[in-house]
Amino acid sequence: MKHLLLSGFICLGTLMNIHAQTIDDIKAKTSQLLATFSEEQLSAAQLVFEDTSRTRWTNLPVGLAPRSGIRFGELSEVSRIALHELLTTILSSQGYLKTTSIMMLDDILNQIFAEANERGIVPDEALEQISRLQWDFENYYLTFWNTPNTEIPWGFKLEGHHLSLNLTAVGNDFTLNPLFVGSDPHVVPITKYAGLKVLSNEEEYAFELLNLLTEDQKDVAILSEEVPGDIITNPEGPNRIDEYYGINASEFNEQQKAALMRLIMEYVNNLEHEISHEFSVKIQSSGLDEVYFAWIGSQEPKDRHYYLINAPDFMIEYDNAGGFPHNGNHIHAIWRDKANDFGEDILRKHYSEHDH
Repeated sequence: MKHLLLSGFICLGTLMNIHAQTIDDIKAKTSQLLATFSEEQLSAAQLVFEDTSRTRWTNLPVGLAPRSGIRFGELSEVSRIALHELLTTILSSQGYLKTTSIMMLDDILNQIFAEANERGIVPDEALEQISRLQWDFENYYLTFWNTPNTEIPWGFKLEGHHLSLNLTAVGNDFTLNPLFVGSDPHVVPITKYAGLKVLSNEEEYAFELLNLLTEDQKDVAILSEEVPGDIITNPEGPNRIDEYYGINASEFNEQQKAALMRLIMEYVNNLEHEISHEFSVKIQSSGLDEVYFAWIGSQEPKDRHYYLINAPDFMIEYDNAGGFPHNGNHIHAIWRDKANDFGEDILRKHYSEHDH
């Protein structure tokens, strides 16, 4: 028992030291990025931590939902390089590639509709309406709350069409939550990029799990409802899903549990290594018996479908309910650490220990 306790304390101490090192790296990369801005850019990019925009998010294109902060397209090449260095610090390589690919997918989407217009599939009027949405690789916005420090909370947001990345930090603690990702199209149908899938495993792993269920299990997991037009916890909807739906993973065999874990980790592994490792350990140690899996819609790809993975301390929501050329080619997905939305948990701890 002493050996077990000692190893636990060593592991905890090591993790705390790594967290301190990781947040130091994040602070350094953020400071280096801010140092590349002009005074005018700093004025636009930096807000006070209490600004209400910190805890708001949207995935709409900027033509429908203007953003605060500084536009990516206004950054110098030096600033862009510094931003990429920050992103590779706060995300895993997997998460970084998804984030940058989602941004680039906006340019591909413009090419898709231009090509579809030339082929007579999309009329001129529709192309003009689409252009007003302002999908563009450069139409993503950076916002900072306070400056990186060790004494008071600070944060960073990168947001635009189909991306909302939210960093909250205080002391040696930090969180990337919520993390929204989207993909339109899910599978690029035409142009030289035909076949490209930015968010492939979010769908494929889910269908693998669904197809492992017995018919009796599917009767419990699959809900007899219309596929939502969007994730339920979208910016215009409720922030929480308070009830558990579908099938409890305690009913799964080992193969099914392994498939569920693989799907969960596809989301967790987008995060910076130490944060993803913590969640992995937490999930594995607590087990999957309190996790619920629910499915709505088609059991075949290329048609509308939705799934929800809900547990006491985290939630994953996924929706594929639109797109071109069919209604199963447009993904919205979100990862939420329930206690730590926009840093709620680490901020609560900080405020309880410090006078404000």
